[in-house]
Amino acid sequence: MASSRDVIAMLNELILLTTLDEESSQSFKVRAYDNARLAVESYTGNITELSEKEMIALKGIGKATASMIHELVDTGTVNKLENLRVEYPPAFAEMSRIPGVGPKTLKAMRRELNINNVAQLKAALDMQQIRTLDRMGAKSEDKIAKALERIGMSGKDRRTPIADAMPLAERLVEAFLELPTVTDAVFCGSLRRMSETIGDIDITVASTNPVSVMEAVRERSEVAEIVLSGDTKTSFLTNTGLQVDVRAVLPKHFGAATLYFTGSKQHNIALRQRALKKGWLLNEYGLLVKPDQDAEDQTPTEVVAAKTEESIYQALGLGFIPAPMRESTGEIEAAEKGNLSDLIQLSDIKGDLHYHTEQSGDGRSSVADMVQVAADAGHAYLAITDHGEDLAINGSNAEEMLAHRELIYKIQGDHPDMKLLWGCELNIDGNGGLDYDDDFRAMFDYTVASVHSHYDQSATKQTERLVAAIADPTVDSIGHLTGRKIGHRPGIELEIDIVLEALKHFDVALEINGSLNRLDAAADVVRRAVDRGVKLVINTDSHHTSELGRMEYGVLTAQRGWAPKDQVINTWDQDRFLAWVASHRST
Repeated sequence: MASSRDVIAMLNELILLTTLDEESSQSFKVRAYDNARLAVESYTGNITELSEKEMIALKGIGKATASMIHELVDTGTVNKLENLRVEYPPAFAEMSRIPGVGPKTLKAMRRELNINNVAQLKAALDMQQIRTLDRMGAKSEDKIAKALERIGMSGKDRRTPIADAMPLAERLVEAFLELPTVTDAVFCGSLRRMSETIGDIDITVASTNPVSVMEAVRERSEVAEIVLSGDTKTSFLTNTGLQVDVRAVLPKHFGAATLYFTGSKQHNIALRQRALKKGWLLNEYGLLVKPDQDAEDQTPTEVVAAKTEESIYQALGLGFIPAPMRESTGEIEAAEKGNLSDLIQLSDIKGDLHYHTEQSGDGRSSVADMVQVAADAGHAYLAITDHGEDLAINGSNAEEMLAHRELIYKIQGDHPDMKLLWGCELNIDGNGGLDYDDDFRAMFDYTVASVHSHYDQSATKQTERLVAAIADPTVDSIGHLTGRKIGHRPGIELEIDIVLEALKHFDVALEINGSLNRLDAAADVVRRAVDRGVKLVINTDSHHTSELGRMEYGVLTAQRGWAPKDQVINTWDQDRFLAWVASHRST
């Protein structure tokens, strides 16, 4: 049966391909699909269980979209989408990720130069053909070539941004868990380790009947081409060309298989070497006693541990190592010494400190609704940080911000257990300047300052602007440090050690942004911040009530960066956190 996740995936693809078809992201159809996607994301039940009439009654879903949702439920596909896929194949649609290349330019490239994929685009750039198109020139060619390089599309190995891979993996795992013979399922590989881009998706399923799982895999609507299929493994390509490998194992082997296929390779090698020293073997079937070298049958039969990852680590004398840390960078030695017990966990989070409402031009939910979902999540405090006035399209002037403050303080009365802070996401301009004047900025209860423009400045200039913002006494934290969007826009270049030193000196927190498009600061920067004692904050940067799940991705990125709980300010209790914020206001 189709799920809400399946519907969201269908609508996301419709948004992308219709944008190409109509050469605009603001056409009526695109906006209709986007509104419908938001409605499905906000609906707490399974949208596919509603009748068309019930769907249309929801804000954001029209009659045509409701009909397509039911078509997906009834047939497993949508005719409108299938036609768009034929017109705009994955290799062509992939080029829409290139910064500065809009749908009109893409269609002109195809029409005039027969460019249908990245390889053909690169060849056309080499032959200086792009400059022959209307409104293009040598500078345009240079920008496109540099953009391909920056976002990792210039090499031979195809990589998929985590924001594209994660929803598919989660959707498939959710579907497999509903099968009657399945007891557990998890995506593995580099995706589980929270790599920013992935080569393919690995999924391990525990089942009492692996053959039935393989049958279910082959019937999935995501399957565009079967690469190979057997009784325990099926590999297929999606419509976007992404390969998915699904393995079904008996429940008694699930932990070992999950550990093995999660990797990394070097982490697994280190574990196997540790097992050998104990006279054991470690493979995808379990931690096994190695037969005596004189035994006639050398097949291991005695199982030390296999059902869970935790049991295997424990048998090897190690504390559990979270998947994002398994990169052979000292995690095994730390686990042996018991140094991972203070690592940040999702359950430690007590608040969100980068949070938007419809007051921001890009916010899509009301203040009351956004506060309510935070309260439902059990937050002890919440900073509502809508955009400042210098972000022309999405920002609010001083008068509008003061009215916004009154609304926030009024809603505070409905949530006595959660402290609401009137905040702002300040825009860092090209010279490090910030929104509003000093006195007005000092009125905010909490601020996060972020880069939203001037991405092409030198590393020295970028460092100077960030340090200037960090040094401002009204700034509490720095949001999405580099401004990157993974696979779409590279982050600014900066001298990270200087920035980290400034954060430490001025006691300003560094954000780990949980949006899969950002995951910024990146895990390697987080680890350097941890080593320097820089305070961290994990935020969702939510613009809609459906986006609070980003907090988990932020926590996993923090784990990948070895962040301890106490170094993350939004794990502190309300009194400690508010005292820290107050200390900034008193200087």
